[in-house]
Amino acid sequence: MGDVINSIDRALDIIIYLYHEGKEKGISEISRDLGIYKSTIHRTLTTLEEKGFIYQNIDNGKYWLGMKLYAIGMVVGDNLSLTEIIKPYTRELYDEFKEVINVSILELNSPDYLRSIIIHKEDDIRQVLTVNPPIGSSSECHCSAVGKCLLAYGKDVPFEKYTNKTLTKFTDNTIDNWDDFFISLKEVKIQGYALDDEELEIGLTCIGAPILDKNGDAIAAISLSGPTQRMREGDFEYKISRVMETANKISNQIK
Repeated sequence: MGDVINSIDRALDIIIYLYHEGKEKGISEISRDLGIYKSTIHRTLTTLEEKGFIYQNIDNGKYWLGMKLYAIGMVVGDNLSLTEIIKPYTRELYDEFKEVINVSILELNSPDYLRSIIIHKEDDIRQVLTVNPPIGSSSECHCSAVGKCLLAYGKDVPFEKYTNKTLTKFTDNTIDNWDDFFISLKEVKIQGYALDDEELEIGLTCIGAPILDKNGDAIAAISLSGPTQRMREGDFEYKISRVMETANKISNQIK
């Protein structure tokens, strides 16, 4: 890693460390966890505090992120939405495979079924897919790759509101009972991706992977979809790995 300025590198490591810890930390703790001398930590914190990036609690002497970071975050948040962050990555994936890319989030308070909503997509009007819903449309989670990812990695998913309803069976491949579906979600959590293996429509295959926040909870999911014959030809495992890699890159951008 060339051309790295050590003092800046240390300062950023401290800021990122505090962010991931999620609470105030003392110099000894920071020094121990980052493996940096206390004197170096102290000098770096003093500089960051002078600039407003770090705040010291005078009651306990511990340090936390300063208001300057909050102000910067608000400006960035106002001008850079999730869709703006993901666009370069979804475009790269689309350019490689020329198949439909969707990014979806969990629909909150759906009255009937657990559903996902498409918030971004990459496709071509010349592509012909029987199932290619537009941005803003929703679909049942149990038969979609993104839906499975959102549920497997979701935080506080209100399953109890929906388990009294029968899962819609779209094809012979659709999982239509909750016991089997919960087993499939455990498998998704283990392998890090999900498939829609002609579960919504015969002839359509989809690979999905979760986009995770710093706590490992899904805030969205990305999918690569196309006709089964095209999706399965060539190296299918490579396609899975690329979807997972893209999801990981996006996750790292938002953590």
